Amino acid sequence: MRKVIGIGETILDIIFKNDKPWAAVPGGSVFNSIVSLAHMGVPVEFISEVGKDSVGELIQRFMRENGIDTSHLDVYADNKSPVSLAFLNEEMDAQYSFYKNYPSQRLQVELPEIVEGDVVMLGSFYAVDPALRERHVELLQKAKDKHAIVFYDLNFRRPHKHDAIKLAPYFIENLEFADIVRGSEEDFMCLYNLSDVDKIYNDKIRFYCKNFLLTAGRKEVQLRAQSLSKSYPVAPIDVVSTVGAGDNFNAGIIYSLLKQDIQLDDLATLSEQAWDSMVSTGMRFSAEVCKSFDNSVPKGFTI
Repeated sequence: MRKVIGIGETILDIIFKNDKPWAAVPGGSVFNSIVSLAHMGVPVEFISEVGKDSVGELIQRFMRENGIDTSHLDVYADNKSPVSLAFLNEEMDAQYSFYKNYPSQRLQVELPEIVEGDVVMLGSFYAVDPALRERHVELLQKAKDKHAIVFYDLNFRRPHKHDAIKLAPYFIENLEFADIVRGSEEDFMCLYNLSDVDKIYNDKIRFYCKNFLLTAGRKEVQLRAQSLSKSYPVAPIDVVSTVGAGDNFNAGIIYSLLKQDIQLDDLATLSEQAWDSMVSTGMRFSAEVCKSFDNSVPKGFTI
């Protein structure tokens, strides 16, 4: 059976509403996607790191309770697990502050086995962190060698904006490995001060990866692929929190990709109907997670 392998940070999201702590949920960009896929019955593996502290124990317990093996989790002893504070505004969109204290030696774990047909996910600052570059390239090269699909979500936020130029070679390398790229309008404004989808695709993405999805909150989802250009309206919903919305859009795309049994070689000639199904599923995952303070779709969620 095909599986999804994610690499990314695990972090405790403490969510503030009206300047008061409202919820505390294990999160992380790729982590949220992996949890949702596990809830949908997809076999998953996750590569990450936590401290040997109360937050780290909470995250490990959460992983086990949600069907995610912890054998590829590096548990370090002398530093604390990362925490983020997510402040919700009146539209329930979040602004983040991150608190991290990683050790000098990181991700000292064995990488999972990859076979043809698997999907490898990466994203956020974690995917361009110089301290983790060697492990990411090792994983991505294995994915390419085994004919797996690589899904890359840029998810690059303002707190790291001052590092964008220095990290540019790592963005490009990730794009070269990627088979599907997803980014938000916020990502590209932060990185390049661009919001026009065609300019982003033609100037920044297309040369490296032909399949591109742009999300922009409540605005249309934009698809640009080898022979297809399409916009998808986003249905209005009552939003409780947008934390995890983009991550679950990614999870929905991958869930639909697996459900349709789309393989790497199919992506170059994928039909409009297949893309429609993937984007629709992505939007349904995203809408579902916006209805609560959870970062992932619930167990028992159906499409």
